[in-house]
Amino acid sequence: MAQRKRDHGGGLDDAAKTFGGTRADWMDLSTGINPQSYPIGETTADAWTALPDRTAQDALIKAARSFWNIPDTAAVLATPGASAPIAMIPRLRPAGQVHIAAPTYNEHAAAFDGAGWRVTNSAQGATAQVIVHPNNPDGRVFSACDLDAPLRIIDESFCDVMPEASLIDLTQEPNTIVLKSFGKFWGLAGLRLGFAIGSPDLIEQLQQMLGPWPVAGPALEIGARALTDHTWAETTRQRLANDATRLDALMTPRGAKLVGGTSLFRLYHVADAPAFQTRLAQHQIWSRVFPYNPQWLRLGLPAPHQWNRLEAALA
Repeated sequence: MAQRKRDHGGGLDDAAKTFGGTRADWMDLSTGINPQSYPIGETTADAWTALPDRTAQDALIKAARSFWNIPDTAAVLATPGASAPIAMIPRLRPAGQVHIAAPTYNEHAAAFDGAGWRVTNSAQGATAQVIVHPNNPDGRVFSACDLDAPLRIIDESFCDVMPEASLIDLTQEPNTIVLKSFGKFWGLAGLRLGFAIGSPDLIEQLQQMLGPWPVAGPALEIGARALTDHTWAETTRQRLANDATRLDALMTPRGAKLVGGTSLFRLYHVADAPAFQTRLAQHQIWSRVFPYNPQWLRLGLPAPHQWNRLEAALA
């Protein structure tokens, strides 16, 4: 069976090979990662030298339950990023038909396809459903009435910018998993921390698949600290919203029409997205285009010191 093609943001090494410069020269706007990451602070020596112990894992789970208002009846599993549970979830049930609200993050379809599921365009008759909420790349949001399959997967990797929209309450119901990604909102993708939250039987299966110590000691410590820092979270949401508005104001006079997105990334309709990407790449600014729509261009947010450089490239 041929593998389903994957395409992602990032890839600065390849961009540098094509357009010149070194990785350090480039501004990466191809992802939806917060450019002002959470300050990681100090970690204990024990976090690096010892196997993660129960106390650190429990502290992280407690912080996660509080931050996301997770129902008491739902189980919580810390994972090495959101990609690990995405790859494993199709093995929780016998292969059938899965409906994935598309276009969206393509790892879900690749994982189900690789496990022998048939990915369909209709929710009717599907034995599993996947929604990315809010959706990547267009920012669509969903509601509980959009989900009625026997197995329901809700990917909330970008939902921390809009916590009021979270469907976390659905984890009280059977056969439901909500995924959280620590790398996006907190800007620490390299920490490789995520969460699977949902029906205890499903979370137990995922835990058995991952095995012991799935999350590194430093990630446990940093994650617990960040999830209890509500002041940073509120300040960051406001800053991201302001920066997203600023980016729209910069792009729309240049012939870009806002299609959607979140305050971590913006999706624009342009006349020729690959040409627009090349134009920015000649200034060593990397953006995201999509093979299924040659008029869609996605941009993440610049860091504070990068705005002048982006403005100059667009002049």
